[in-house]
Amino acid sequence: MANNVGLEFASKTDTGLVRSQNEDSIAISPTHGFAILADGMGGYNAGEIASSIATSVSKDCLEHGLALVHDTDSRLQRNRQLHQLVGDAIHRANASILTAAQEEPRYNGMGTTMIAAVFHHESVVIGHVGDSRAYRFRTGQVEQITRDHSLLQEQIDAGLVAAEAARFSLNKNLVTRAVGVAHDMEVEIHEHQTQQGDIYLLCSDGLSDMVSDNEISDILSRKQLSLDMACEALVQIANDHGGLDNISAILIRVQSTAPEGTGLLGRILNWVN
Repeated sequence: MANNVGLEFASKTDTGLVRSQNEDSIAISPTHGFAILADGMGGYNAGEIASSIATSVSKDCLEHGLALVHDTDSRLQRNRQLHQLVGDAIHRANASILTAAQEEPRYNGMGTTMIAAVFHHESVVIGHVGDSRAYRFRTGQVEQITRDHSLLQEQIDAGLVAAEAARFSLNKNLVTRAVGVAHDMEVEIHEHQTQQGDIYLLCSDGLSDMVSDNEISDILSRKQLSLDMACEALVQIANDHGGLDNISAILIRVQSTAPEGTGLLGRILNWVN
């Protein structure tokens, strides 16, 4: 299924000011309407390898799978297929990383966080593992739409840490789930309704740990900035605040939620489906 909505993409990844190498990896497909981001971890450059495997394997899986999804399928059928496809893509990445670690002992223990977003018609399906995040900017407000799989998030949920103090926690980078660490990995998948004008941000914790929601909102509110310029600005402010980790950001603007080339009747039929 080729991209059937009007989308604009921008992306940037940066080593930051402290790390010696960039272990983040990103992949986007404007043709198929999806984006993937992975933040690797592990010694001996293994984090870089894990994130690269994750994005390349899942990208191939999504491209192949989306070719089998058709606009003539009912909405319910498409939704089921896309949820399954996103989960399969991340699970295949998990299996590929585990296999690579078995074949090369020095990469044992490598892993990566991962987030993937697939847009179709008036919705987006997002699957994630770890603390790489998705935000939605709509009508001047930014909202985090994924929940971190981290020890800090569990402490927040238990009332042990106040949400407003979370950015300053010493254990904020301890994830409770990662891709490539165990065979029984669980992927969290949700679907969100999109609106024309929405901007979605996928980012690694090198950005979310350094940039506040208000700062993200301020940048995305600047109408004079192109999407590429906004992406550059987000990375720059993370570096201005210290650049303590690799920084990656993908921005997707929803320009239209109607399939290209369909008129009013086609949209009504799609809604009925």
